[in-house]
Amino acid sequence: MGDNEDFEKVRDDAKNMVTKIMNDIGKSSTTQQLLIGTASGWTTGYITMKVGKTAAFAIGGGIILLQIAQNQGYIRIDWDRIRKKAANTTEAVENNLSSNAPTWMDQVKKFISKNSCFAGGFLGGFFLGVAS
Repeated sequence: MGDNEDFEKVRDDAKNMVTKIMNDIGKSSTTQQLLIGTASGWTTGYITMKVGKTAAFAIGGGIILLQIAQNQGYIRIDWDRIRKKAANTTEAVENNLSSNAPTWMDQVKKFISKNSCFAGGFLGGFFLGVAS
């Protein structure tokens, strides 16, 4: 099996697992949905803040180090080439997202409308996790 086939298998397994979890949540009682939503929202918010701070520090520090190295003459950065690559990447990502967005958003809207207690708990938990 090639790397692409392995990736597709993992992607399909993850999709199936997420679908199963979402279906199980939909069958739970309102109290369970609220508790699961709050717990998963808090966890997501907390991890987002921790990873976000670490990523911001690493990216910012890397940019500062590159700038210092360039000013000292250790490296030469071709900014025009970087801008062109960034523009091409941005365009590719926008095209990919725009082609997949309606299906994904429809699924999210459907899930939220079916499981409003879970969604409310998740949102509240997420804000608590971000704040802690």
